[in-house]
Amino acid sequence: MTIGIIKERKNPPDRRVVLSPIECRKILKKYPQLKIKVESSDDRFFTDQDYINHGIEIVKNVSDCDVLLGVKEVPIDHLIPNKKYFFFSHTIKKQKYNRKLLQAILTKNIELYDHEVITNEKGQRLVAFGRYAGIVGAYNGFRAYGLKNDLYKLPKAEELHDQLMLIHELQKLKLPNIKVVLTGKGRVGNGAKEMLKGMRMKEVTVNQFLTKEFSEPVYVQIDVLDYNKRKDGQQKNQQDFFNNPSEYESNFMRFAKVADVYIAGHFYGAGAPYIFTRQDAKSTEFHIKVIADISCDVDGPVASTIRSSTIANPIYGYHPLTEKEVDYRDEQAIAVMAVDNLPCELPKDASEGFGESFAKNVIPAFFNNDQQGVLERARMTKSGRLTNRFKYLQDYVDGN
Repeated sequence: MTIGIIKERKNPPDRRVVLSPIECRKILKKYPQLKIKVESSDDRFFTDQDYINHGIEIVKNVSDCDVLLGVKEVPIDHLIPNKKYFFFSHTIKKQKYNRKLLQAILTKNIELYDHEVITNEKGQRLVAFGRYAGIVGAYNGFRAYGLKNDLYKLPKAEELHDQLMLIHELQKLKLPNIKVVLTGKGRVGNGAKEMLKGMRMKEVTVNQFLTKEFSEPVYVQIDVLDYNKRKDGQQKNQQDFFNNPSEYESNFMRFAKVADVYIAGHFYGAGAPYIFTRQDAKSTEFHIKVIADISCDVDGPVASTIRSSTIANPIYGYHPLTEKEVDYRDEQAIAVMAVDNLPCELPKDASEGFGESFAKNVIPAFFNNDQQGVLERARMTKSGRLTNRFKYLQDYVDGN
């Protein structure tokens, strides 16, 4: 079997890759019957020469490979018919902008395995960039705080080599005694927490955060039952929230009244209450002035996220009273950082981490008859049709 690592062709160019040179070498050592070819690219963090130095073949054409690995969507005119592809297709939520892509995949008889649905038997994702979104998102949040308040200027994350350099920059800061609230305890939230711990910020309890004043910057990491409550006042467990989200309402305002910075690293499920609404943001008690929305659901649970932002221009202002975009330095504006492709700013670490997970959880499935069902669960298309798990996308494919 031959695996081809494809050149990323989506604009703006993505510098990440599924398998780093070192990971390729490890895989080939473990599976000598496997071949890996890498399509030449000038955009990757890891250069062609980096792969050559590790004994990996660089090619101009990967059409002779059996399995093709990419990160972002492959442009339709570059899809090679009758191949197995792995990439983030951004179609499983019926995203309108990628309908033609899924239609083309079916027409070209491609077997698509979407990274987003590579899961174990319990439905937990096995490969993801979420941790790195959290790392960069937290850094960008403090960068936005410095620019908003004209306190300091941090370099952009993309200008730094790795997570350690990001942490080193944050450690230099002399922050006032601000309060930072972080939502989420999954990959994204814990990635953000790594940065808060790295910069040696003090963690406090929910009660301390809400009731005490501090002489140093502090943060609290909160989960769904901290910022949501049942409408009937009953105390239940997290599973009840996930099973019955419509029975809950947001309780986030108690944090918004005392926090200066909000880092949004939560997962938002269908039917769950919004964390804060546009009406909430209008309140004179809403104290937050900087929001790093890593989750970046536009017009969703974080009301100030009225659009996604870009790595080139990561910060915009949201004016709560007019509900319009303004200069983030405006005194009444909430500074919003809502970049939707944050791991791209940390391509080395993100690629290495993703590749380790892919090598551990996916590569063995090619050689053990998919004993754990990893490939079967992730296969979206086969023989020009949607597989059973993804039949719900048929109306989307049909244009309805």
